[in-house]
Amino acid sequence: MATKTLPHGMGTFFKDCEHPASRWVKCPHLYKIRYRGPGGRQTEESGFLDQDEAIARLTSAYNAKKATPRRQAKNERIEKYGEMRFREYATEWRASQRHLAAASLRHLDSLLLHHLLPALATRRMGTFDHKVVDGFIRTMERNGVGLATQSNAYDKLKSILLDAHRLGIFDDSPLLGVRPPQYDPKRAVIPSPSQLQSMRDAGDDTFRLVMDLMSGCGLRNGEAAAVNFNNIVADDIYRVTEQVNQSTKAYDRLKHRKAGEYRDVPLPLRTRTTIEWYADKHGTTDGYLLRHPQDPGRPFQPYLLQNQWQRLKRRGGLGVPEGTVIYSLRHFFASNCLRHNIPITDVAEWMGHNNIDITFKIYRHLMPGSIGTAAKLLDTGLAA
Repeated sequence: MATKTLPHGMGTFFKDCEHPASRWVKCPHLYKIRYRGPGGRQTEESGFLDQDEAIARLTSAYNAKKATPRRQAKNERIEKYGEMRFREYATEWRASQRHLAAASLRHLDSLLLHHLLPALATRRMGTFDHKVVDGFIRTMERNGVGLATQSNAYDKLKSILLDAHRLGIFDDSPLLGVRPPQYDPKRAVIPSPSQLQSMRDAGDDTFRLVMDLMSGCGLRNGEAAAVNFNNIVADDIYRVTEQVNQSTKAYDRLKHRKAGEYRDVPLPLRTRTTIEWYADKHGTTDGYLLRHPQDPGRPFQPYLLQNQWQRLKRRGGLGVPEGTVIYSLRHFFASNCLRHNIPITDVAEWMGHNNIDITFKIYRHLMPGSIGTAAKLLDTGLAA
């Protein structure tokens, strides 16, 4: 009996007859194969008409043996996590969200406590499918949950289920075919340049400084509260490195950024002049321009700015549109960028948005382009 050996681990094929291997092609006897299965036991099979059929079977057996450890590990994960209740799985998943800031964790805990767990706590993870997810959304609708909260709750459920999908609990994602809650932020209220000037004139020095940082550089309230003279890295660039966390009341990493990460934003001349004017007039502490008025050892708190804004509104005479808030200053920055044809991708980066979809939803109507304008511009290029 002669045999032929394939690459190591695949096994052999042979004919159990008196003919030499050189005569197998013309020999009428059937081929046999011999290989070791996943458990290491030698297996022999027969009945193959030619070498190609024998080799194909050996290849199939070899691939199955190689995949067994992977398949076994997946089966173990399915057995462990598929039977787990959503409450326990969500608790494990929440513990892994170490990258979230304190305020974001509190928001996550609130969504879990008030929306996700009441509806899904005891459901086994392996039973989720698109109907379950859609039912969760419809339950929120029936309960009168606001669209913004619906969207946030769905996003958290989506993150948890995608994590489970990566473990192999589901063959198909339970989110396929689900229509997410359609939350669309209200159109931003944006003051005009003249209205912006009246707001600057109405407040004190601190209010003017924060206004110029938010309207000129697009900073958030907490980022403006942490303004540092040393962060002027060029005449026209300010580096945003931290914020005053409104929950912890301390300096903290930026929203959607890891510790030590930063973003560089444009620094208009007027805003740089205001920073330099404030530093000359009031001085700095370790480069920080703003400190708590009752305790210079503590950071300036954004709520102090909000308190002053409320006093200015009660006093009247600001002449700003209905619905104007402190955050409207940041909206002004976005509007100013887009009306001067600065790409919205750059605007999203400078404003620190985690997802450009947010920038589009809020500011798309400010973009100067239109289909008609585009057609004219394209026609000019084609005619060139």
